Formats: sequence, C-alpha cells, structure tokens
Amino acid sequence: MRKVLKFLGYIIILLVMVGAGLITYVKTALPNVGAAPVLKVERTPERIERGRYLAESVTLCVDCHSTRDWTKFAGPMVEGTLGKGGEIFDRKFGFPGTYYSKNITPAGISRYTDGELFRLITTGVTKEGKAIFPIMPCSYYGKMDPEDINCIIAFTRTLSPIQNAVPESVSDFPMNIIINTIPAKANPGKRPDSSNVAEYGAYLVNASGCIECHTKENKGQIIPELAYSGGREFKLPDGSVVRSTNITPDMKTGIGKWTQEAFINRFKAYADSNYKPQKIPKGAFNTIMPWTDYCKMTKDDLAAIYTYIHNIKPMKNAVVKFTSADMVNK
Repeated sequence: MRKVLKFLGYIIILLVMVGAGLITYVKTALPNVGAAPVLKVERTPERIERGRYLAESVTLCVDCHSTRDWTKFAGPMVEGTLGKGGEIFDRKFGFPGTYYSKNITPAGISRYTDGELFRLITTGVTKEGKAIFPIMPCSYYGKMDPEDINCIIAFTRTLSPIQNAVPESVSDFPMNIIINTIPAKANPGKRPDSSNVAEYGAYLVNASGCIECHTKENKGQIIPELAYSGGREFKLPDGSVVRSTNITPDMKTGIGKWTQEAFINRFKAYADSNYKPQKIPKGAFNTIMPWTDYCKMTKDDLAAIYTYIHNIKPMKNAVVKFTSADMVNK
C-alpha cells in the first residue's frame, strides 16, 4: 500500500511540475508572432482618406475606440470623443475580465512606431510584447491587404490628440494565462479588384468582421458551422439582450428575399441628413449594430457585400431579436 501511495505521490509531483512548466512557458515565451516590422508609413492624402474610410465605415476602429451614447438608437458616437478610448468591456457583458479600449489618438499612440502599430493591429501584440484580449478582431485584420493597414495607421496619426489616461485591462484566471496563446502571426492577403464583386465583397465582409457578430458562440468562440446565421447574444448597458440577425440567404429566416436595392437602402437610411438617432427608453429595443457608421460605406461596397453573403450557404435560424431587461431578470 505504501508503495502505491508513494508511486501516486511521484505522479502528482510530476503532473504539478509539468503543469508549472507549461504555465511558465505560456507566460514567458508566448505570444510569439515575431518582431514588429521596420516600417515608416508615408502619410499621403490618398492614404489618409482611405484610412478614414476604413476606420470610420468598414473596420470601424472608431466604434470601440470612442464613446457611444447608449441612450440613443444604435449607440452613435459622442461628438468630440473620436479615438479617445476608455470604453469598458467587463463581466456584466460576459467578458472574462475587465477590458478597456485604448486611446488611439496621437496622445495615446505616439510611443508606438508604425511597425509596432502594424503588429498590434494584425496580431494583437503590444509594443511590450503582451497579448491583448481579442475584442479587437486582429485575426480578421491580419488577413487584410497590408496597404489598407498602412492607411489606417496613417489616418490615426492625424486624429486630434485627446488626453485620456485609460486604465490597464485585466483578465480573470485562467484567461490571464490563456490570453498569451491567442495571438497568431498575420496572414495578409491582397485586396481584390472591385470589378471582381464577389471576392471584393468577401474581403469587405472579413474587414468588417460580420461573421463575429452574426454567428453564435460557445465560450467566446464563434461556431463556424453556424456562420452568419445570427442569434449571438449581446447584453446592453440597461441589462436587455439583443441578438444578431440571420444574414444568410435563407428565404424564411434570413435575408434571402431581400433585393440588392433593399439591402443598400437599409444602410443608407441612416446616412440621410435628416436622420437623427432617437432616444431609447430603458428596456426598449436597441441594437449594437453601428448603423450610423456602416451607412457611410459606398453603395458599390455595400453591393459587393450583398453579392458575397447572397452566395453563402442559406441556414434556417429564426432569431428572437430582443429581450428587455425586465424579461431577462424574470
């Protein structure tokens, strides 16, 4: 009996040592995505304008890195907060820790070289070599054309500096260990010519991260087999729950019956100069879909997105779009 207990003791010690070794490796050797590239982005007017278009209408950097007014429909950006950061993503929204969007105005990123910014955007690794929690969809940005990333960098360098000291993000256990395994090396692609509508649409859908919101998840990871079929839940600040729409071309539960014109007009309705986001009473329907940003995409780009998603696999999934805070707490 003593020999058995002694043997089990050795096994336990060995497992503890292996576990400790793995944790030490993950905490000290990862993330490993390579050094930041030596890069100096020339800030030409063309690059800055392209970067503005991407950051404000497609990749929506401004969506998370500014302040959104959740008392209004779709949480439009508060004037004067462009790029200041400080938005909180914490446990009450289902995150494994407390995370803050960073200040991406020159007041917040001046210590970064262009190459370090490029690595951060495309891999999720900071100047100091630390992993960031993937609220920012770096895995999608890492597939984009490097020139488009350069354009975003050029644009952010031109933002009006806003002094805003943002707290450090903190992950709960075990995410504080797991987080180091998440960053991966970028796998950049080439932006297709817009004349190849379906491929160009696929590029825009990736850059916009449509799949991330319009796909159900399991423990924070989207379920690929359910891509674009909607139903992912998002908690609103008042405690209500909104669910993403099924955007597959299913004729009954998706957008299969939508014409291209109807799809484009759904976005462009929010670009009308007469449109003003309405106040939303507590517990009333609201959405995280940033309509007032996406509506600034060109009609050609929206048409390309429509073409791509109307060629993906139709999936039947009837989504209950909204549950008020009162019902959630029952």
